[in-house]
Amino acid sequence: MRVVSLVPSLTEAVAETAPGLLVGATDWCTHPAGLRAARVGGTKNPDVPAILALRPDLVVANEEENREPDLAALREAGTEVLVTTVRTLDDAVAELDRLLTGACGLPRPRWLDEAEAAWAALPPPSAPRRAVVPIWRKPWMVLGRDTFAGDLLARLGVTNAYADHAERYPRIPLDELNGAGADLVVLPDEPYRFTAADGPEAFPALPAALVDGRFLTWYGPSLVRAPAALRAALR
Repeated sequence: MRVVSLVPSLTEAVAETAPGLLVGATDWCTHPAGLRAARVGGTKNPDVPAILALRPDLVVANEEENREPDLAALREAGTEVLVTTVRTLDDAVAELDRLLTGACGLPRPRWLDEAEAAWAALPPPSAPRRAVVPIWRKPWMVLGRDTFAGDLLARLGVTNAYADHAERYPRIPLDELNGAGADLVVLPDEPYRFTAADGPEAFPALPAALVDGRFLTWYGPSLVRAPAALRAALR
């Protein structure tokens, strides 16, 4: 079987489980280290002719990360496309199982069981904290409703201040973010690369938690280490 992945999380999942299947991946697919696969452009601008030239049996995509016109072009060329939808941890586990055991015909990988166990073993959160979670600046954008990252944070006792917003990734003025009644700002290093020198200064009244964006937003083998890594960063 020949697989092209247009989603970094799913690239890592396939490569860690059955590396021989993966023949193509995006320029943003950075894991696992030493990944050997033809590069086929970005998640939002894949090179459709280059993908078709790889003769994939399956192209793996995500409804949020990839554009429907690109996926439609692949389907019109006769290529099977599997599109994942991930809004919660449970969604992630189900979609990974559907991809790996269903579409690829592989045994369920041990790392997926380990990831489920790691999240199930989390102790009950102490007093919940309310956070704003920027994902971009210029303009400021934050996590809104129904996001995978928001679900992970909730499991760690962190309530997203904009979880009830009508949009999933709303643009919110900085003064409104600072007045949202939060007691924490969570700053991941992707998609925007927030750092100790770029981000916390915009929220002078709030403690800042700098977190590894891969542990907060990727669904794949990183889910095994994510609970411990995020708990440590959020302390």
